[in-house]
Amino acid sequence: MSSVPHIPVLGREAIAHLAPREGGVYVDATFGAGGYSRAILEVPGTRLIAIDRDRTAIAGGAELVERSAGRLTLVEDRFSNLAEVCAAQGVDGVDGVDGVVMDVGVSSMQLDRAGRGFSFRLDGPLDMRMGQTGPTAADVVARASEGDLADIIYLFGEERHSRRIARAIVADRQETPFTTTRALADLVGRVVRSKPGDIHPATRTFQALRIFVNEELEELQTALAAAERVLKPGGRLVVVSFHSLEDRIVKNFLSERSKTGGGSRHLPEVAQSPPSFQLLTRRPVVAGEDEVAHNPRARSAKLRAAERTSAPAHETDETSSWPKLSDVMRGG
Repeated sequence: MSSVPHIPVLGREAIAHLAPREGGVYVDATFGAGGYSRAILEVPGTRLIAIDRDRTAIAGGAELVERSAGRLTLVEDRFSNLAEVCAAQGVDGVDGVDGVVMDVGVSSMQLDRAGRGFSFRLDGPLDMRMGQTGPTAADVVARASEGDLADIIYLFGEERHSRRIARAIVADRQETPFTTTRALADLVGRVVRSKPGDIHPATRTFQALRIFVNEELEELQTALAAAERVLKPGGRLVVVSFHSLEDRIVKNFLSERSKTGGGSRHLPEVAQSPPSFQLLTRRPVVAGEDEVAHNPRARSAKLRAAERTSAPAHETDETSSWPKLSDVMRGG
């Protein structure tokens, strides 16, 4: 483990909104390099359950687990399973936790390792998996239909040239499969023109494939609902996201869960569950100029936070219209 403590984007602001207290029980739902976990453990007597689906992150956290003297439990799992993880550690809906913090999306250490295949800055295998199981990005690019590829790139990458890119992928893969990040980035750069100063033409396509391979948006939706179930009254939820699709999910979730009243003066009151959260951030917290100057990734970060009320957790509809990895891979 590096001797230099990792400071996550908006780390100080996230911990300030989480407000860990002595003796509290907390969940770091996206352990990564352990930045949030270290800050929480600095508060005497805190107990921490940390989760990450990346085996490399789990291995990297072994030293912190040892130094925590039993206060940190590090679990390899998806953060969507945080309720089950908490229950396995003896923390359930009866006792609840005092706070949940999430840093959503790919981590810097994943982006910076060529062998993980997340970035086209360094040539590597077209993998992109946060965990060690399931189809890779190369599998998706090789097997998805042209229509599915176009939908994935458009919906998850917000790429307006998605059909052109999908058409080119399908045409080229018949001769040579895409197995490296550079090969795919070169193809996108060939079919999508860009102006000097624009982001690399492949940026949105790579984002889309990463989100799709890891089912990130479904994971986030499920994780938010799980946090609602495990938080005790007064417990806090803090989420840092890095692009508009993630932030929209968090914003809509907290907005729906914090609504009071219903109907209008012209219509009867609509039956509505009492609010399960009280907003702590009416508008998202964003990084300051100094943080952005030191870490350009902070430019797109948005933090939203809310405090759990005593109302029961809302019923959750987790259906979505997004393409599903299992359907695409079996050609359904």
